[in-house]
Amino acid sequence: MSGPVAPASAGCPFCARIAAGDFTARRGAVVAFPDLHPLTPGHTLIVPVRHVARVLDLSDDERRDLWGLALETERLLAQGDADDFNLAVNDGPAAGQTVGHLHLHVIPRRSGDVADPRGGVRWMMPERAVYWEE
Repeated sequence: MSGPVAPASAGCPFCARIAAGDFTARRGAVVAFPDLHPLTPGHTLIVPVRHVARVLDLSDDERRDLWGLALETERLLAQGDADDFNLAVNDGPAAGQTVGHLHLHVIPRRSGDVADPRGGVRWMMPERAVYWEE
């Protein structure tokens, strides 16, 4: 959790958390912190320190650090009761992004947390989610 932090982008809640040092881990150009509205216990966001909106805006170093910290986060959460994970990015408003600062969701899953987990992220378009019955 050491090293310089980029100045906050006005009005960005993630920049504000980064500037306040409100994160649980740091790897180079990215930080991790708990999601304020977690889908499951341990739901974590991996966020670049630099205010960027889209995956295509990431530098090579930021991309490397993002995936590296995501893997570290998974390993840590797997030591608890997490069985598996959903990793997700809503990359742009049409994809559901509501905070204009790129963030990767690391969502721990437990066996039995939903009746039928098949399809995972495909449920964002329910009419297409159950492809195995076609």
